[in-house]
Amino acid sequence: MNSTTTVLLWLLLLLNVQKFISAQSFKCTETGKCIHKNEKPDNNTLYECQNACRLTCGRYGALWPKPTGSTIIKNSVVHLNPHKIRFELRTTNANGQEYLNAIDEIFLKNIASECEKRDCVTESENEIVIQYAVNVFEDTLTWDTDESYSLAISTLDQTTTVEISSHTLFGARHALETLSQLITVTNGPSTNFENVLIIVSSAQIKDRPVYAHRGLLIDTARHFIPVADIERALDGMGASKLNVFHWHATDSHSFPLEIPRVPQMTIFGAYSHEEIYTVSDVRHIIEYAKYRGVRVIIEIDAPSHAGNGWQWGPSYDLGNLTVCVNQQPWRSFCIQPPCGQLNPINLNVYDVLRDIYRDLLTSLPHETMHMGGDEVHMGCWNSTKEIVDYMYNNGLGQTTDDFLKLWSDFQSKSLEIWDEESRATSVTSTQKPVILWSSELTDPANIEKYLNKERYIIQTWVPLTSPIPKKLLTKGYKLIMSTKDAWYFDHGFWGNTRYYTWKMAYKNRIPRDRNVLGGEACVWSELIDNNSIDERTWPRAAAVAERLWSDPDTDISLAEQRFYRHRERLVDRGIRAEAVAPRYCVLNEGECT
Repeated sequence: MNSTTTVLLWLLLLLNVQKFISAQSFKCTETGKCIHKNEKPDNNTLYECQNACRLTCGRYGALWPKPTGSTIIKNSVVHLNPHKIRFELRTTNANGQEYLNAIDEIFLKNIASECEKRDCVTESENEIVIQYAVNVFEDTLTWDTDESYSLAISTLDQTTTVEISSHTLFGARHALETLSQLITVTNGPSTNFENVLIIVSSAQIKDRPVYAHRGLLIDTARHFIPVADIERALDGMGASKLNVFHWHATDSHSFPLEIPRVPQMTIFGAYSHEEIYTVSDVRHIIEYAKYRGVRVIIEIDAPSHAGNGWQWGPSYDLGNLTVCVNQQPWRSFCIQPPCGQLNPINLNVYDVLRDIYRDLLTSLPHETMHMGGDEVHMGCWNSTKEIVDYMYNNGLGQTTDDFLKLWSDFQSKSLEIWDEESRATSVTSTQKPVILWSSELTDPANIEKYLNKERYIIQTWVPLTSPIPKKLLTKGYKLIMSTKDAWYFDHGFWGNTRYYTWKMAYKNRIPRDRNVLGGEACVWSELIDNNSIDERTWPRAAAVAERLWSDPDTDISLAEQRFYRHRERLVDRGIRAEAVAPRYCVLNEGECT
């Protein structure tokens, strides 16, 4: 075979390969799946790439979480030039305009993320006009905030109009997130360009969340999690419409939170000078979260899980602020090393707590805080002579009931201080509720003796089969639920715990009850740091997000393709979400179910 013949054969082979590639397309089936077709794409029923097909395939297209109201997405698209997007709203409200400007920038950044790996061509004369109609411009998110929205897209000639209607700014933010999910990059012969942004040309969506509290807990005490990593978590929360960042900021391991009135907390409690959240950091995180539709609730765990950071009392003539700190053998004094519990009989403890609360309240424009309150180890207090002597002198013995009384006295004093400082920093005299973990103190048999249902919200962290949540609801307590055998994302890497897949997290249902505020996924950081937090959190937290936003009663198979697309979306936005299926299964929808 001569060289000319060889070249001709290679050219023929390349032409056949190119013809095969050109003939590849995706078709949306009646069951809402995008499947391969060995046909040339067209502009009606066949799409040149899976993301273009997924954009309009099925009732909910590529949306995550799926809307709870009427949803109509037409199967036609138009090209989008990101430089020809115009936002319209006339308002003299400075807060409102600032908030909308911020979420507009995030929206444009999210669109750009679709193109970062694909070098998009943006040559299009089509104009996108986004019009806002917002009733209330309050930018503080609470459990009472109306997060509903409606979104209408229509196209005429070379103008696509997007109408966003919402009662609050947060509803408008959610609508803009939904809009970003109605945009993707397509490529292939029918577009005339390699990579082109497209947007659904017509859609109508009405949406509102089922639960008011849709949270993600991140523990920054066992491992310090840098601010940039927290920002990525907040980006993922915004993309998935989670709305509460529960910041478990302190524990017996470390106290990394700067308290200007009590600098000793980080001097004695931070792992290093570099591993501290300054006041500026805290305010930045709160602001960053707000523009992603997320409120920040900080937890200062007490009276247990308090050790390093509190051990300086004797050096400052304040006595033992904590007891059992780093004591061994640890199993006799705490649930997990290192040990440490606040000393409830030392009045100086309450002065320090007052300073902590006062500093937090200057930074946090929220209506509540999390006071911790879990895993108090009676063996610690029972082995501390000054505490045992105090109980004896005050007519108490050393039974469980006696220690519960001591514990409840601590909690009452802490709440009183919180109330006083809240009133001093607030324009309203309304008492703010606080959150406690479920514990022996909140056991249904004990809780009414110690905790007022009007003041305390209980966050339960019990297995799905536990009767405790139902019993607490019967007694009239408000709950936030973190089902530990579905939504604890540290599980599966230590002890006898089990790893919970995204499907297990998705299937976990919590009661629809007026006293169930919602739920949280929990990222405890014993074996998680900044090198692994993304993969351990995402995309499983997004599965929890749809459960809490939509609470779907449909089979999980109907969510699978949308979930795969959302995981890809998170990756495009810089979040290192773990893979949840082989690439083949993602590309061949339904074949691996």
